[in-house]
Amino acid sequence: MIRSFLFYSLFLLFAGNLSAATVVKELYIVGDSLEVASGLKIPYLTFNEQNSFSSTNARIIINSGDDLDLTVFNTDSVTHEFEIKGISSVYSIPVGGSIQFTSTFSNPGAFVFHDPLDYPNYASVGLGGMIVVKDHSFNSFYWNIKEHETSWNAQVVNGNYPNWNTYYPDFFTINGKSNPNINADPDARITGNVGDTIYLYMTNTGQSIHAMHLHGYHAEVMYSSKFPQHVGRSKDSQGIYPGEAVVLRIVPDKPGEYPVHDHNLIATTGGNAYPLGMFTTILIAP
Repeated sequence: MIRSFLFYSLFLLFAGNLSAATVVKELYIVGDSLEVASGLKIPYLTFNEQNSFSSTNARIIINSGDDLDLTVFNTDSVTHEFEIKGISSVYSIPVGGSIQFTSTFSNPGAFVFHDPLDYPNYASVGLGGMIVVKDHSFNSFYWNIKEHETSWNAQVVNGNYPNWNTYYPDFFTINGKSNPNINADPDARITGNVGDTIYLYMTNTGQSIHAMHLHGYHAEVMYSSKFPQHVGRSKDSQGIYPGEAVVLRIVPDKPGEYPVHDHNLIATTGGNAYPLGMFTTILIAP
């Protein structure tokens, strides 16, 4: 009996090691411009998985237990830094240089990576993305939430840092998009069927607290980097602090199309025009 137990324990350990993997990823710091809801283009920097610009920061998705082998390249004209909040050290990346490190992600959740140099200046002009660590195969959606004071972006990229005591953002995005373009993002607009299990991964890479409200459904908190004591709570509005990551689980109980928006009502606008901000819908079929 003891021999059988030892054999079974070794089998589980071996099987667990087989399921883990080393995921190799590259990120590039790339600069260009973000077009906000009014059509205004503002200087912007992002982490991309190719050496070409995309206004949506990279999203790295791995499984619980995986090792992440990550290399970050700096293609910008100034030095930047890189940090995975709560996971990695702060790495300095000179112009034209790169850093490489490996980290094991043992537990499911979500993590913010960003540029902490002269924080929050470079993070405010785009340099913040997410790492998602899964332990399931359910349908999932991803929100990288950020707000922008557009008149500051050119100052920051030119090295003239604004006074953050006067911060008053005027545009608000999910994955670099505002309403109505959020609905065209299949990673952002929540869709599914009654009875489905749906996961929503959220990171706040901005500087304001946001309160995301799902009409029609409640969501269970599965993970919070800032408030782990909130895990297990069921609610229809979820506050998310700057630098926080939250994972929600939704099981729709009825069909319909319902609004999803920020309860901080200024964030549902863009350039003071409603509803050109953090506003989308959740669409559930029978």
